[in-house]
Amino acid sequence: MDFDGFIGDIKANEWNVYGVQVHKSGSLAHSWGDISEKHNIYSATKTVLSLAIGIAEDRGLIDVNKGLLDYLPRENVEKMSKSALDSYKKIRLCDLLSMSVSCLPFQVEGENWLDYALSSCVEAKGEFNYSNNSAYLAGVALAGAIGGDVGTYIEENIFKPLEIRDFSYVRSPEGFFYGASKMELSVESLSKIGLVLYNGGEYESKRIVSENYVKRATAVQQMNREGGYGYFIWKYRDGFSINGKWGQKCYILPKSGLMITYLSHVDDNAGVRESMEKHILGF
Repeated sequence: MDFDGFIGDIKANEWNVYGVQVHKSGSLAHSWGDISEKHNIYSATKTVLSLAIGIAEDRGLIDVNKGLLDYLPRENVEKMSKSALDSYKKIRLCDLLSMSVSCLPFQVEGENWLDYALSSCVEAKGEFNYSNNSAYLAGVALAGAIGGDVGTYIEENIFKPLEIRDFSYVRSPEGFFYGASKMELSVESLSKIGLVLYNGGEYESKRIVSENYVKRATAVQQMNREGGYGYFIWKYRDGFSINGKWGQKCYILPKSGLMITYLSHVDDNAGVRESMEKHILGF
């Protein structure tokens, strides 16, 4: 492993990488840059939501194989058109988690995001359709399942046991946790999320989520051109990764005992990834 070579490339190319951590066999091996300041992690927010859903499933509050409409507010479901209602009746929560809902718009819109999402006629075709609405709807479903605020649930059941104290997130215009993006965490905090997955649901001997859920969430549930997708988690080589746009990354490779986390704002993240693979993974 040539960690200095990776950092040298970051400096030489003037890549806007905020900070980097490398964990070996679950322990911090290398660190560079600002690992404590929080930044927008964009779609890596989805993975945090996935963990929260797993925790609720472990407690018998939600079933990812049940229909989405079972968990949504009745008043919104009753306003749906017959065609939209008929199409949504076939959608399970796991279809949203694996981005398997066709025809669902990518972006949330309007003054009421839930009504906007439920106005679409969708299909559970088994085709990969990456959509922020999928994560948003999954978050609304979780709120219905726990009978409370998802942001607070994440704070109490993920951030508190992981000792993540500096964070922020946003809600929709109608007050639901926005599970698709706009959460802010530090490199150090995202590493803690990654370590939960690396350790099969545990963090420093504390059980956060079941190993059963982690196995399903990190397994390929849906194929795509990137090699596969789990429950808001991407397949990466012989492991998996947490991804957000502009280069928010946590690559988790249990077989190699490696985990690489970095936050950045880089238009084309391919160069950063290729340098990491060359110097850290030896590819």
